[in-house]
Amino acid sequence: MAVRIGELPDSNQHAIRVGEVRRVIVASPQFLALHGRPTHPQDLAQAPVIATSAIGQLKNWPFLEGDEPLSVRPDPRLVVTANQAAITAAALGLGYTRVLSYQVASKIATGELEIVLADFEVPPLPIHVVYQGGRKAPARIRSFVDFTVKALREHPALLG
Repeated sequence: MAVRIGELPDSNQHAIRVGEVRRVIVASPQFLALHGRPTHPQDLAQAPVIATSAIGQLKNWPFLEGDEPLSVRPDPRLVVTANQAAITAAALGLGYTRVLSYQVASKIATGELEIVLADFEVPPLPIHVVYQGGRKAPARIRSFVDFTVKALREHPALLG
């Protein structure tokens, strides 16, 4: 069993959709008070950005302007190896970072971070629980899948 974020390739695995997450740009309120709030993704091209070298992170940050794709390639002031390090640096006021919404949900809720440029976000990514065997899976696997699906569907950070 696995939890997959993103569109699924065709496969022989059974998949159950449990939620979705957004790719968000965040910064601390103190940073935004000092530097201002960006009004367009191009504002990030020369802004202080914290990037991560984690697997799956793109050097170009995709956005949508209306229905048209838009890509910005920020010049990071800091590159870290883990998303949590980028989130911590952003919360400390070092710049903007791009992460998945569930990763910053608690910091958004407490006001430590704020989402910017939400009007330019690309569509959310689906989250699926995937496993082999479908209804023929062993009872212990099916039971764990059922537990996981219920827990993830109830998690407020996975509602997009």
